[in-house]
Amino acid sequence: METQLPAIDHPSTPAIRTRIGRTDAAALVEEVSSWLTVDADEIDAKFTAERSRIVEAVTDMNAAAAGPGPHREDAHYHQQLLLSRIYQTVMQIPDRPSAEGSVLLHEVTRLLENATLQAEDAHLEPGLLESAPADPRQFLSWLKGIVRRHRAFKHPYYTDFINREARSEDLRTYVIQESLIDGRFDDFLAMMQIGTVGASKMEIAGNYWDEMGNGDPEAVHTHLFNKIYEVFDVRPEDLEAAMTTTDLHSGNLAVLLCRYRHLYPEAVGFLGMTEWLAPDRFRNVVRAWERLGLPEVGITYHRLHITIDSQHAAGWFHNVVIPSADSAYMRRGIARGALWRANSSARHLDERLELARPGAEGALAERTPVAAG
Repeated sequence: METQLPAIDHPSTPAIRTRIGRTDAAALVEEVSSWLTVDADEIDAKFTAERSRIVEAVTDMNAAAAGPGPHREDAHYHQQLLLSRIYQTVMQIPDRPSAEGSVLLHEVTRLLENATLQAEDAHLEPGLLESAPADPRQFLSWLKGIVRRHRAFKHPYYTDFINREARSEDLRTYVIQESLIDGRFDDFLAMMQIGTVGASKMEIAGNYWDEMGNGDPEAVHTHLFNKIYEVFDVRPEDLEAAMTTTDLHSGNLAVLLCRYRHLYPEAVGFLGMTEWLAPDRFRNVVRAWERLGLPEVGITYHRLHITIDSQHAAGWFHNVVIPSADSAYMRRGIARGALWRANSSARHLDERLELARPGAEGALAERTPVAAG
């Protein structure tokens, strides 16, 4: 299988930095990033005495990202950038030493992950999760109804901007920013199916096999997605620089939910809503592609997913959500993940629309800093 998201090298940090010269978030990110291609045992041996400093620095960055003040946007961006870099390290086969397995890196990762989840929970309407019906089928109807009424469901970024206004360079940016989810969806499925049984496992397996092109290497969905890179001449070094805070946040949420078993219910809700929303969104992308007369090879991925994701969403709801929603614990997690997807997607698309059309209605509350790292 092809690498979905090319690795990002950090040429400015070729060796472990033993001490940051500044206390800002950018310096912290560069220090921890310099560990990622170093053997885990070496990191833990070298930084044992500095654990308290590093943990305190990450904790301070998380607090700044969550609170008011002039450094909030900068801290939030760097928090998500660091988590994204760590996830790139643990989601690909290394060709050199890796920090994966470092006790200290794991502690840093958990601090970032917990802060990310706490921030997402803060966007949930109080009492909403507790109002879910107990019957699994009624629960699914209730959840779909909430998302249908959500601004993410028919967002004007897709229905207006992409459909009618987007230029070739806008689609290039869109594809880069979508790579953190669409470009590695097969890996999300592979991670989240661990420990499942019965109809749920079979549904996830069938979904994964479709992502694998049903055995045809030329039809593997990540291979088709990468064809879009060829159309727009997207290079590995273009990726990270194009990512905004909400791009990184959305991609990080998907990895976070799929890699931990205790977040399986949230992953069910998050991925289910991702597939449910995709067909309508992709129809607008196809219209824009055709309007601009771009090469047909680059739109195969989106054409395919208009049909496949409709089928996947229906199967997911019937074979994964309903069988799982037989306990209050599972229903709460599924609803939480689904709403995280809707809320984070809405903020993400608000930002895209504002950046594409400054002053657009529904503009985001926070922006990526001009000098991001």
